[in-house]
Amino acid sequence: MNTIIILLVVIVVLVIAITNQNKFGAIPKGERFERIKKSPNFKDGKFQNLSETPQMSEEARFSTMLKELFFSKNKRPENPIPSIKTDLHALNPNEDVLVWFGHSSYFIQIDGKKILVDPVFSGSASPFSFNVKAFDGSNFYQPDNIPEIDYLVITHDHWDHLDYKTVLELRPKINNVITGLGVGAHFEKWGFETSKIVETDWFEDVLLDDGFRFYCTPARHFSGRSLKHKRSLWVSFLLETPGKKIFIGGDGGYDAHFKEIGKKYGPIDLAILENGQYNKAWKYIHMMPEQVLQAAVDLNAKRIFPVHSGKFALANHAWDEPLKRITELNKNTIPLVTPQIGELVYLNDTQQTFTKWWLNVDTQ
Repeated sequence: MNTIIILLVVIVVLVIAITNQNKFGAIPKGERFERIKKSPNFKDGKFQNLSETPQMSEEARFSTMLKELFFSKNKRPENPIPSIKTDLHALNPNEDVLVWFGHSSYFIQIDGKKILVDPVFSGSASPFSFNVKAFDGSNFYQPDNIPEIDYLVITHDHWDHLDYKTVLELRPKINNVITGLGVGAHFEKWGFETSKIVETDWFEDVLLDDGFRFYCTPARHFSGRSLKHKRSLWVSFLLETPGKKIFIGGDGGYDAHFKEIGKKYGPIDLAILENGQYNKAWKYIHMMPEQVLQAAVDLNAKRIFPVHSGKFALANHAWDEPLKRITELNKNTIPLVTPQIGELVYLNDTQQTFTKWWLNVDTQ
């Protein structure tokens, strides 16, 4: 019995030691927490979704999940992901472009501003570098390749959207951080100036420059970098520039908020929506491809850019299934933006076409 108690104490001490590392960030305190407590979305000590949102669906079975985890042989890329090395420092500043870095990381240059969303360049979507590693060929963009950034946008604090090593290396290049309530606690712990951090609640908006406004909109998801979840807010954004409206969807499941956003802000020029790392057991917190298409319709979007795939395997589906399914389901209803990693997307060219590059990748 004494041996078991000692072992449990050692495990607890190890967990505490690990989760107290800088990369795990910080829990909101002081004035930040006082503001959080005033949010209508914060109840019983945690942020809540607009609709009841269990993290596991009713049909989820623990035995099935274990079987999938240990015995599923879903396909992974056998050869490097095709990509293009665009020199972001040499871009024509008058062009409106987007460059995808895989998963949910992308760069937007629009109306003279440079925006970076959820960058993860460390090669792993996990607190441990040996776990959830990037596919070969998908991680050659690094912080050195990124120019000075006007607005760093972070949709929530999960490891595949907020990467400690990446933001630390990018810190000298970041002029402003735009994120949800509570996430700023991580950035302050990591040495970012408080004056550069803008934290928002759902249905708030922030005018940052002439013609540049971020509307903070809901998402149906959760947050947390360690054992404590839902202490910071997960968000989406409607970015309004002098010439465009772009929906930055972040991460999350389908719900009525998409239609509400579409009615309030549509039509939307480009909807960037999660499409990947899904599972029927997670149907409330991740969208299936058919729901992505419905969300785009609800948003009154002119084009869809499906992200959250192409770099990490966080679910048991085949790596290329999200792109295959959404292109098959779409039937040319709404134009799809499906660039290779690093390929220039011209935001003013609504006729731009893209190859089905994922078909040229062997799988194993």
